[in-house]
Formats: sequence, C-alpha cells, structure tokens
Amino acid sequence: MEIQAFGVEEWLNVWENDARYDIAGSSIASLTLDDILTLGNQKECLLEQLAAKTMNYGWIEGSQAFKEEVASLYQQVKPSQVLQTNGATGANHLALYALIEPEDHVISLYPTYQQLYDIPKSLGADVSFWHIREEQDWLPSLAELRQLIRPKTKMICINNANNPTGAVMDRSFLEELVSIAKEVGAYILSDEVYQPLEKDLDVPAIVDLYDKGISTNSLSKTYSVPGVRIGWVVANEAVTDIFRKYRDYTMICSGVIDDFLAVHVLKHRETILSRNRALVAKNLAIVKDWVAKEKRVSLIFPRHVSTSFIKLDIPEETEKFCIRLLKEKGVLLVPENRFDMPGYARLGYCTSTDTLIKGLAALSEFLRQYD
Repeated sequence: MEIQAFGVEEWLNVWENDARYDIAGSSIASLTLDDILTLGNQKECLLEQLAAKTMNYGWIEGSQAFKEEVASLYQQVKPSQVLQTNGATGANHLALYALIEPEDHVISLYPTYQQLYDIPKSLGADVSFWHIREEQDWLPSLAELRQLIRPKTKMICINNANNPTGAVMDRSFLEELVSIAKEVGAYILSDEVYQPLEKDLDVPAIVDLYDKGISTNSLSKTYSVPGVRIGWVVANEAVTDIFRKYRDYTMICSGVIDDFLAVHVLKHRETILSRNRALVAKNLAIVKDWVAKEKRVSLIFPRHVSTSFIKLDIPEETEKFCIRLLKEKGVLLVPENRFDMPGYARLGYCTSTDTLIKGLAALSEFLRQYD
C-alpha cells in the first residue's frame, strides 16, 4: 500500500534536536520520572515495587488496574471496553485498521492529525475532507458535513480538541454531529488527546454520547507523560471485540513498567491536571500579551488546549522562514505546509514558561527583519 510521509513527525525528526527554544510541541511541559514517582509521596515504596517487577510480557490488553482507571475517565464505560495501545497513535491506527476497508467512505476533519485521513486513504477508502474554518474560530460547519455525508459513509474522524488549532467541539456541537452520524449509522472516531483545561467547558467523550463512538487518548498531552508510551481505545463491547482480533496483529503489550507508571499517573491525575491548568493559564496569558504587541502575528486563541496556530504576516514561504528561524535563533515552530495551511505555523505554547518567554522574544526579534 502507499501512504504519504507524516508531515509533522518528519519535520520534528529532522529539526527538533537542533532547537534551543522548542515552541513547536503540543504536549504540556513533560514531567520527569522523579516527578511521577513523587506523586502521592510513595517514592521509596514505588521504587521497591519497580525493582521487584518480573520483566515478562505482563498484561496483554493492559492491567486490570489500568483498565479501571481509564474506565473511570468516562461516564458509561466498563473496564472490559478498554484496550491499552502504544500511545494514541496506536489507538487510532488500530481503530482504522480494524474497521476501514477498500471503497469505504470516510469523512475526516481537515487539517487534523494526519493519521485520521491518510491511513484510511492508504487502506483504499474514499476520504472527504471536512474543512475547519478560520472565520468560525477554526471549527468546521455542520451544514457542510450534511452535504458531505452519504448513505454508506462508514466513519467520521475528528480530533477534539483540534491539532493544530486548539479549537474545541463542545457538547452541543458534538450532539448535532452524533445526530448526523446516526442518520447513516456511521462510526465517529474521536482522537481526544487534547483535553481542554478551561473551567466550565463541557466537552464529553464521544464514547459517552454515541453507541458507535470510538474514543482514543493517551498520557502524552494533557497528562504530560509522552515518555510513557501508553494510550487507549474505548468503544462499545462489540466493537472492542473486533479491535481485540486486530490488536493481536499489531502489538503484544505495552510493557510492565509503562503499565505500572501509567496506573500511578492516572491515580494521581488530579494533581497533574491542577499543575497543568495553572501552567496553561499562565502561558496562554503570556501568548495573548505577546500577540497584542507583535504586529506580524495574529491568533485565534485556543480553549486552554496545549496547541495553537499562529498566522504570520511575512513575505516568505513559511517553511523557509522556520528553517532560518531555527538556524539563526534556535527557535522551533512547525510550518504551515505540514498542515496544508499556507501562512501559518504551530506554536506549542505549553512548554516551560521560561522556554516560551525566551522563544517568543527571539521570534519577535527575527520578525523585525521585515519591518
């Protein structure tokens, strides 16, 4: 099969290690292993438990403790509906690999995480793009979705909140989306790694709204632990059984140490989320102040989500600009051509506050060449 190169990952693989100020990423500033082990003031006990671990395969689908912690994140999910995966990328791949066949019709949000449209294409599906709109605060049009959907549409793929823009589909939007999908019996695959941390914003998981909803997530973004390669997929019991069959061909297990750390992180998620809410709020305020002063940048601000999409007023192709910016100032962004959106770049503002401040200052200094 043929598949396109993964634009964002290809870019980061080439340039990420050259950055002094990495403001391209989409995670919230990562925890250290010591930070994780210190959660709950159980470090010595946890180290003893880790040292005693037998390095076998462990639990194929994830430990029962892991499944119970994940199930508790949802309103109507039992542990038997949870499958552990290699990050959310593994979860998305599993769902698409198990359900999409040649000539199926798939609708994908666009731009979004590239897996959600290029994997279906590689499997022979007919993929229609459901475009996000800047004039609608980077949300897509539900009226346009009604024009795109067909009687035999197999799946609608979304990323909520959206990567790269940080736009959020709230409950009312999702409920109308579900009503459209129900008309034709389409699955909805929702990549939910970017949990909004804005107070009083109601954003339910798709699996809690729709029997044919499939939710994927991981520890990488909102929980600040991308180094533990743990994700999960949650669906109804029948669909989960389908996934089990295909999962056996894609992985055996995530590993006993990763599972152990994932359970500990999820048990103490409120401590992590409290830390991250404060960091996101602080850094977003810094970005808002910077945008107000930077005449060559505009931004539709994300909803306390760890990724944003700045618009650059520059007389230069954005990738060339980003390469020069990195080489001359050490600042890393992800350019527009990785999202097919000329004139924009992904700004990952939820890095450490010090890195953000220094990176934005260097970016502004670099932009003065056009004044």
